[in-house]
Amino acid sequence: MNIDQIVEELTAAIAGVVDSSTRRRAEYSTDASNYRVVPQVVVMPKTADDVVEAVRIARRHGLAVTGRGAGTSCAGNAVGPGLVLDFSRFMNRIISIDPENRTAVVQPGVVLSDLQRAAAVHGLRFGPDPSTATRCTIGGMIGNNACGPHGLSYGRTADNVHRLRWLTGSGHVVELGAGKDATARIPGLDEFITANLEVLRLEFGRFGRQISGYSLEHLLPENGANLAAALTGTEGTCGIILEAEVRLVPLAAASALAVLGYPDMPAAADAVPGLLPHRPLALEGLDAQLVDVVRNAKGEHAVPTMPAGNGWLMVEVGGATSEEAVAAAERMVLDAGAIDSLILPAGPEATRLWQIRADGAGLAGRTAAGTQAWPGWEDSAVPPEHLGDYLRDLELLMARENVSGLAYGHFGDGCVHVRIDFPLDDDAGVMRRFLTAAAELVAKYGGSLSGEHGDGRARGELLKTMYSPRALAAMAGFKALFDLQDIFNPGVIINPDPFDAHLRRPHAGNLLASDGFAFAHDGGNITNAVHRCVGVGKCRADLREEGGFMCPSYLATKDEKDTTRGRARVLQEMLNGGVVDMSWKSPEVHEALDLCLSCKACASDCPTGIDMAMYKSEALHQSYKGRLRPLSHYTLGRLPAWLGLIGPLGPLVNKVASVGILRRTMLRLAGADPRRSLPTFPRAPFRALAGAGSPTGHAASSAHKVLLWVDSFSDALSPEVPLAAIKVLQAAGCDIEIAGPGACCGLTLISTGQLTAAKAALRKTLDVLHPHVADGRTVIGLEPSCTAVLRSDLLELLPDDDRARQVSGRTRTVAEFLTSINWEPPASGERILAQPHCHHNAVMGYGKDLELLTSMGCDVDVSNGCCGLAGNFGMEKGHYEISVAIAEQGILGKIAATPDRDVLADGFSCRTQVADLAGRGSRHIVQIIAEALDSSAAPEPVVRRGLPGSR
Repeated sequence: MNIDQIVEELTAAIAGVVDSSTRRRAEYSTDASNYRVVPQVVVMPKTADDVVEAVRIARRHGLAVTGRGAGTSCAGNAVGPGLVLDFSRFMNRIISIDPENRTAVVQPGVVLSDLQRAAAVHGLRFGPDPSTATRCTIGGMIGNNACGPHGLSYGRTADNVHRLRWLTGSGHVVELGAGKDATARIPGLDEFITANLEVLRLEFGRFGRQISGYSLEHLLPENGANLAAALTGTEGTCGIILEAEVRLVPLAAASALAVLGYPDMPAAADAVPGLLPHRPLALEGLDAQLVDVVRNAKGEHAVPTMPAGNGWLMVEVGGATSEEAVAAAERMVLDAGAIDSLILPAGPEATRLWQIRADGAGLAGRTAAGTQAWPGWEDSAVPPEHLGDYLRDLELLMARENVSGLAYGHFGDGCVHVRIDFPLDDDAGVMRRFLTAAAELVAKYGGSLSGEHGDGRARGELLKTMYSPRALAAMAGFKALFDLQDIFNPGVIINPDPFDAHLRRPHAGNLLASDGFAFAHDGGNITNAVHRCVGVGKCRADLREEGGFMCPSYLATKDEKDTTRGRARVLQEMLNGGVVDMSWKSPEVHEALDLCLSCKACASDCPTGIDMAMYKSEALHQSYKGRLRPLSHYTLGRLPAWLGLIGPLGPLVNKVASVGILRRTMLRLAGADPRRSLPTFPRAPFRALAGAGSPTGHAASSAHKVLLWVDSFSDALSPEVPLAAIKVLQAAGCDIEIAGPGACCGLTLISTGQLTAAKAALRKTLDVLHPHVADGRTVIGLEPSCTAVLRSDLLELLPDDDRARQVSGRTRTVAEFLTSINWEPPASGERILAQPHCHHNAVMGYGKDLELLTSMGCDVDVSNGCCGLAGNFGMEKGHYEISVAIAEQGILGKIAATPDRDVLADGFSCRTQVADLAGRGSRHIVQIIAEALDSSAAPEPVVRRGLPGSR
């Protein structure tokens, strides 16, 4: 097989993308599972004709074909050794919605949450709703027969598929639904059904969550000979979906959430059968240890108050009104046998609890002890009446094999999710022993190896535990009717590969991993850090509506290479010695990281806690050790030093920069894009205007002793910000000391991977700041990115310096500090459009700023997501277009939609982006407060609007 020839044929035959590059193959080598199967070529079809042509070429060359949506499969269903078809990039159109008949026609790459938004306009929704709803595709849901929490009330995907346009292995496109007309379109299918009636009735469809294997019970005459339903859950082994017509259901009028506490998870499971007669919309189980993982990672504030207990049931009930739903929940609690309970109407508190459950796949990727946990026994299911006993036996099995995991799942359906800390890096035998015993255990209770995610590569070998040889033969015969050559997803379900073959195992002891990871993260081992990414794919979701910032470049390009996950896969391949050369200098590594904005959003938005900004910094650090660096590393990467040299020459630089050709020349010489502006320097830096290192003259008896840390950007480029900060802190009655010069966080050094220099800069900063902290002062940061360095990167880069912990623990943003001292700010009432800095959102959170602004009476609209400049990123050559595209999707669109709002942007880079691209001025929060202080003392309020730099 000549792959180059195949690629040439594919490129000539289809309109979509054909990519056989090493980097692309690395990105698609795994999904959200333990499995790594490197494809030979990735195709992103634009049309159904592209798919037909690609499969025709693959069939002629004997090349395996694997369909893929968002790649969120936990069982290895979406990886394959030949051609991978990614439907999510282009074939993602909602073709039509029929409100009267409650149906929708979609392409396979449509994201579930997009369909839900479009259907909600008509008061409808798609019933099944897995936790990956913000990125999983309808095609993937059909492939795995996905369910989700509301599968209890709305059924599985198989129960909600009406019609499929299907491509068979022979190249035929057929329209398939239910009834004799549909089965007659597949030669030999009617005869197959007749010959297998007994086994179809005895072994398939024994309970609702029997997802393992094929769901052949749908073919029975008494079930309507529903071929579309039978093909749902075949995991891409019987053909390719070109189009689907799905059923929609009415939105619930109102709902309430009851949280029921029990001594442990088995006790919670015992209560499930008694709750089902109340017809809950969803009934989920949640382990206390999983909630503790959230608290440990994100702080106590991240979890609402929970009822007493070590295991909880989250039960959603419906009603015609919120009051009726709450009353129904109260009645149900009487039958719950819980030791404690909490009832919440639909709203923010209930949403926060559901979010913990939704992030379960990522959160459960680390055990309570912090070890890496893996899928494998991800979603077994038993009839609900056996769930408690099954969980007790499962806990005994985990104890016997000395492994652990955090349980949660769809308890109303008897489905349990758990990731287990198999020691895959040194002993895969534990996994084999455990899964073999677990399969026998679930069969003992009449259950299913999979209750939602399918078998994939994780459980296909174990199907013989729950099915007879006759049933296995029936499934093989069914596949042969659609795919006689076995080109579709080979090694899955039929003639399965061993479940411990093709494991994605971290090689944490290799030379690169042990070569001095500069950060303390994950014990100082970069391989362990990068393998935090288990592929849940939240980086593919548009999280801006819910306050998320990840992943800005992917939102602009919709290319897997620009997701946090795609970058992690390339790094994993490089560190493990896979298809990418085991070298930090590998071109694939730098291609993958090029459009990473180092925004740190993944560190807070991704439930696995991965921090791609940190890994990019490490990659640059390792790549350029002892080597000549890119020009921008010496200019933009050392900008604070250059700013210090310019000092009083700023006005002269402004004059030179006002001449277009000179400005463009200066930018080119700095390695920046010539379309950018140069910063406008003030007549003098802050330190020249205010003096430094001396007290402001406030009484030493003040209860609030603060150290105002004026960073390089605020000092040299925005002196009006620290001047406003002094006015605000004075009004709050603070004893203010201004930090002396030399306290630089080294952010630009960190983002360009100059970590040796960054550590030196941080040590010098500790020399300046620590004596004041030791004297009881709180460090007040003004530039969000610099403040975030002291709160996070400082601890990672200088973990053994006690001063780092003390300074980090006493560093606050202005809003954090002012809201902590119960100061009453001045009234404002201003209409504000706020652009939080990415690092501010990721490290400190923006909640205190909103609290402060709200207390002033401001009407605040927040532009969630990155502004697109991100420090040096948007300035560098090659990044201008993507920087603008990100801004257009975020802050620029918001400004255009609400031109009457004043823009608030604490970050210097955010203010620069707004000025460059929108021609608008913007202010720091301290300027808004300071102006409100002035206005409160003036007879007439003064609101200044104007050109860039006027504020």
